[in-house]
Amino acid sequence: MTILQIASLLIVLAGLFGAINYLFLRLPSAIGIMIVALVASFGVLALDLLVPSLGMAAAVREVVTGVEFDDALLEGMLGLLLFAGALHVKLNDLKAQWRLVFLMATIGVALSTIIVGTAFSWMTGMPLLVALVFGALISPTDPVAVLGVLREANLRKSLETKIAGESLFNDGVGYVVFLVLVGLAFPGDDHHGSGFADAAQLFVQEALGGAILGVVLGWLTFRLMRRIDDYSLEVLLTLGLAFGGYSLAVALHVSAPIMAVCAGLLIGDIGTKHGMSEETRQYVDAFWKLIDEVLNAVLFLMIGFEVFAIIFDTSYLLIGVLSIGLALIARLAAVAVPVLLLSPFREFSRGVIPIMTWGGLKGGISVALALSLPDTEWKPLILTATYVVVIFSIIVQGLTVARLANRVGREPDLV
Repeated sequence: MTILQIASLLIVLAGLFGAINYLFLRLPSAIGIMIVALVASFGVLALDLLVPSLGMAAAVREVVTGVEFDDALLEGMLGLLLFAGALHVKLNDLKAQWRLVFLMATIGVALSTIIVGTAFSWMTGMPLLVALVFGALISPTDPVAVLGVLREANLRKSLETKIAGESLFNDGVGYVVFLVLVGLAFPGDDHHGSGFADAAQLFVQEALGGAILGVVLGWLTFRLMRRIDDYSLEVLLTLGLAFGGYSLAVALHVSAPIMAVCAGLLIGDIGTKHGMSEETRQYVDAFWKLIDEVLNAVLFLMIGFEVFAIIFDTSYLLIGVLSIGLALIARLAAVAVPVLLLSPFREFSRGVIPIMTWGGLKGGISVALALSLPDTEWKPLILTATYVVVIFSIIVQGLTVARLANRVGREPDLV
């Protein structure tokens, strides 16, 4: 199939499954589409078992594997989704929460990676460095999944900023940690340097370079937009910033996710205040909300169909189920330690630890990173465990986090 045919098929199915969800399931849009896609996938697999001569599962598997989910997300959709997410997080709100966001995106990711990696190595007999790669790809919360749920959850503003800000930044940091660990765990593969010195240099280059590039490109775009009063052209400039900036970051070997977040934050706050007319603000906001909704629908549809890339081995599935608990324990540590470190200096609203632990959703980024791993004996196990954790996280945690927040966080909002 050509790229146009694949894109057309995804859009058609996303629309069809979205309509099924709207008419019958009434779940949050992205989650509902993913559930319908999962049910359709298992239906095809079941039909193939009953009537093997049809060969439907093999045909669908060929289409799914031909999409290259990891490339489509990491080198295409992710830049737009992160930019759109950051565009609606205000710097003043983030400034009030920056200490917790910073600690959770650094110490939290490191703690979670170590906890998951060490325990996963013990459970599976996998080499520690390879298991740490799994820890790195499953530890960050997925901003796409998190922001999609936040739109439906109606959480308190300060809590929403904590969760959204942390997910935006720990995704970028987690991606850099993943690249570093892949270079160490698979030195013979075509990745960045394999020594610890190379790894440290890569981390600084990717993280700091991505932030600087995002701020510089965002500032230049903002300065240009100040001189223009044409909403269609200004929307086009923001689209060029998201697309072009992400591609430039990839070419320069700096963190493209961090670039997209920093550029989006700058345009969404300073740009909207000082560089756009009211008419332009409305069009830019509506355009990026629509882009976000459409790409979210397609992404969650693709996650549902990635079941065809999974090996249904009983032992793999059991490890995947155990990994759900492991990921939640690691997430609890990633939230609790920063909160406890800051508790002597500030007061937190009630229920912040359980809500942020349960609200730390995993998503398509984890699946894409698992798919991007070198083909080794451990990749099928890592991919299956990742997929099980992600499906549980999106369906179970995503559909219950709002109720948890309402139950344990009812007192007046603090900072």
